Amino acid sequence: MIINPLMKKDIFILILMMVTVPIAGELNFYPINETFRISFAVPTFLFFLLLFRKIPVVLPGLLTAILVVGFRILIEWIKQENFNWNASFESNFSSFFFYLAYSCFFYLAKVSRFNNRLIIIGFIGITIEILSDIVELTMQYFVLGTTIKLAALSDILIIAISHSFIVLSFFTMIKLYEAQARERQIRKQNEHMLMLISNLYEESIHLKKTLVNAENITKKSYDLYKSLNGLKNEWMTADSIEEIRKKALKIAGEVHEIKKDNQRIFAGLSKLISVESFTDYMNLHELVSIIKRTNEKYSSLLGKDIQILYSIKGDHPHYHVFTLLSIINNIVTNAVEAINDVGTITINIERKQKSIEFRIGDNGPGVAPKHKNLIFKPGFTSKYDRSGNPSTGMGLSFIKDIVKQLEGDITVEDRIGGPGSIFIITLLVDHLIEKG
Repeated sequence: MIINPLMKKDIFILILMMVTVPIAGELNFYPINETFRISFAVPTFLFFLLLFRKIPVVLPGLLTAILVVGFRILIEWIKQENFNWNASFESNFSSFFFYLAYSCFFYLAKVSRFNNRLIIIGFIGITIEILSDIVELTMQYFVLGTTIKLAALSDILIIAISHSFIVLSFFTMIKLYEAQARERQIRKQNEHMLMLISNLYEESIHLKKTLVNAENITKKSYDLYKSLNGLKNEWMTADSIEEIRKKALKIAGEVHEIKKDNQRIFAGLSKLISVESFTDYMNLHELVSIIKRTNEKYSSLLGKDIQILYSIKGDHPHYHVFTLLSIINNIVTNAVEAINDVGTITINIERKQKSIEFRIGDNGPGVAPKHKNLIFKPGFTSKYDRSGNPSTGMGLSFIKDIVKQLEGDITVEDRIGGPGSIFIITLLVDHLIEKG
């Protein structure tokens, strides 16, 4: 049997109420006569009635009324040596009618409608308590013949006001706590959504880079296909040339399909994060921050604990996003893969008049001296997957080629004071900024 969460909460409140109210009733005094008791049970009772959402309050009122009378008789039986059942019942029975009447009036007034209007609840609470007191005094009059002076009604009014004030004070505190809890929850959800949107934005930047790469590969493959039309070579037959042309065209077609798929994904991401377009030029701090976060996530996926630190010196205009992502992100990713379990990667960037220098270091195993002249060669690799298959060895050679085309320079050095390496890249600023 599945119980509604609100019903579960009401059952818990009911149990707590049946235990607390009788105990609170023992903190009491008798301002009017020897049978009319004033206690802290009344504000406690009202407080619990305000908390119910699913259970009709008449049922808790009936159960509490029975328990209050029974508990008071039990206490007197324990305390008194010459206990008289009739006398104890006569002095306590009227409380049953007070609590039952209170819950019935509470139910008829539909107090739950005014859950967020505490002043109205306060006035209703005062009215209900006065009416319930009248019911209790009436039962005492008919059964016991006790009387009450009109002057005592002012005491009843003052007590009712004080009870409502006490309850509203606690209830206001609870409402304030709930509001603060909701605010914290909303803030937490907003932070989660902002983080999600930020992550989507970062991934969309990388996705757009693949779109640019796919478009370039498509064009180059198709250009190769066209250039083979006029190729005449003694050692190549017409059939072999035709075969190469078909393969080049097939490559262009397949890459074009990848581009189309990426475009659909990119369009969906752009709509999801409410960004109409992504600029090709970006603030350097924002760009490096994206590289930092995406590679820290990548290291986490690899089960590594890698911290990426960066510093930027000098004034920098907006740089071409995909060019720097192709270079910097590739080297940082290589460093993440090279570090065994725990390590640090540093990205230091400095503007030097017409050029910009990137120093990307890590405390991984570094580059062996015999490999320093080979790491930029196409096909060279020192990385193997878990199955023993080598990497393509195209990453650093590709970076070297980009840097060369940008009239820049890239070198690698050993890190001073420990293992690891530092890649130093120098690029002309004019090749990275948007032309006016």
